[in-house]
Amino acid sequence: MEPADTVPPAVRSSERDRRLRRLVDAHIDFIGRVLRNAGTPAAEIDDAVQRTFIAAARRLDDMRPGAEKSFLLQIALHVAAHARRSAARRREVPAAEPPDVVDSATPEQLTSQKRARQMLDQVLDQMDEDLRTVFVLYEFEEMSMVEIAGVLGIPQGTVASRLRRARADFRERVRALELVTSEGKR
Repeated sequence: MEPADTVPPAVRSSERDRRLRRLVDAHIDFIGRVLRNAGTPAAEIDDAVQRTFIAAARRLDDMRPGAEKSFLLQIALHVAAHARRSAARRREVPAAEPPDVVDSATPEQLTSQKRARQMLDQVLDQMDEDLRTVFVLYEFEEMSMVEIAGVLGIPQGTVASRLRRARADFRERVRALELVTSEGKR
């Protein structure tokens, strides 16, 4: 590869554009899921995805080849934390939920799926941020403990401990929610 000083700016710019496009294409769904599961309000997920990739574009030269997913994950977790803090300060109540994606499911199935997602969001929102992050990355994003440790910059033992505590916390919160739900049906 030629030194940066000898590569014309237009060529450097088009290489950056292609790299950014590949990042977006490869990771946009992952980033959207991470943001949602990290507690970003549903109405703000699209904007948060854009903010994540805008931040990545600004720091594209800092991103090591092969470490793109980790880099984007760190940015997305930061964006999600900011979105949660902003929503807490505003204390707004959403007027309506964003429309669900239409599929071939029956209305009853869609209602059940929506209710399950709301319950999952409620449980995840109540969890400690450090526990939730490890739990979501391991259980939903299917990342290994080694990958999570590398991305979060923490020891593997800490990841294992947080995952164990997060699973117990998750089970406890789901049980409590099921009790409340079953008592409400009586």
